[in-house]
Amino acid sequence: MEQPLSGKRFTKNDGGFLCKNCGKEVLPLGYSSRNHCPFCLYSLHVDLSPGDRLNPCGGLMEPIAAEPDARGYVLLHRCLKCGEIRRNKAATEAKVQPDDIRKIILLTARPH
Repeated sequence: MEQPLSGKRFTKNDGGFLCKNCGKEVLPLGYSSRNHCPFCLYSLHVDLSPGDRLNPCGGLMEPIAAEPDARGYVLLHRCLKCGEIRRNKAATEAKVQPDDIRKIILLTARPH
């Protein structure tokens, strides 16, 4: 079911996947769309709007920074193919495979 999210359309797409960067198996979150690997924090540039999987780019997205916000952390990813930068909410409180908080904290020290 699609729901509006900050003026964009959100499509829940919570399937598991194998990370294209580190090769680890990533399990579904169970409550939202998981869009990055909890182990290495890399993502894929596959969405135009969250969860739609309609972006033809498909490039690997490197985590370049993290910012604290009122609900946790936001990760900044840069596509290694096209250069686009996207913001993604970290899943540090996930019950299954939470994001690596140590890597997130290291990313908060990086200038972006």
